[in-house]
Amino acid sequence: MLQRVVLIALVASLVAPLAAQKPAGWKMRIDRSTSASDPDAAGTIKFVTMGSGFHATNPQAAVYWNPANTATGAYTLKGTFVLQKPSGHTNYYGLVFGGNGLEGANQSYTYFVVAQDGTWLVKRRDGEVAKDVSPKTANDAVKKPDASGKSTNALEVRVGADKIDYVVNGTVVNSTPKSAVARTDGVYGVRVNHLLEVHIDGLAVTK
Repeated sequence: MLQRVVLIALVASLVAPLAAQKPAGWKMRIDRSTSASDPDAAGTIKFVTMGSGFHATNPQAAVYWNPANTATGAYTLKGTFVLQKPSGHTNYYGLVFGGNGLEGANQSYTYFVVAQDGTWLVKRRDGEVAKDVSPKTANDAVKKPDASGKSTNALEVRVGADKIDYVVNGTVVNSTPKSAVARTDGVYGVRVNHLLEVHIDGLAVTK
């Protein structure tokens, strides 16, 4: 009987940390590839709490968000992204803001993302259509993978009264009129494209 109690306690001690890894309240929407020349990888997406942040392993692209995380008016959205290793070709990861209806057919959000080749871009998603707000552009502020294969990029979206600044590692790489993205009020989160493994820290909004 004592051995059984000890065994149950041991199993509970192992399961509890694993259960605690799942970010409470977070949701995920998978964005599957429809390109025969750029297919998704096999396997299941993993999005877990790790340390003070989150860790995303993405055989398929996905958007992650917590419905409780919203921003309105003028604000700064920040997050630091550590790419664990480069993929076989260019794939993007970064911040999502102005999200609305993310679980439905009429999903909408804007995303500011960077890639391993030193480029950034801003896109707007409405339903199944994604259009460039600002096309991919190279900038030295975007860190490329080092000898270990990792790179760290701190991203910011600074929403002002009538313009938005997009910032990488403290450098403003782009500015657009606020009207260029249609909506900035809404849910914020992150997007990680397929074939990537990324660690996210410091995701937060300040006024």
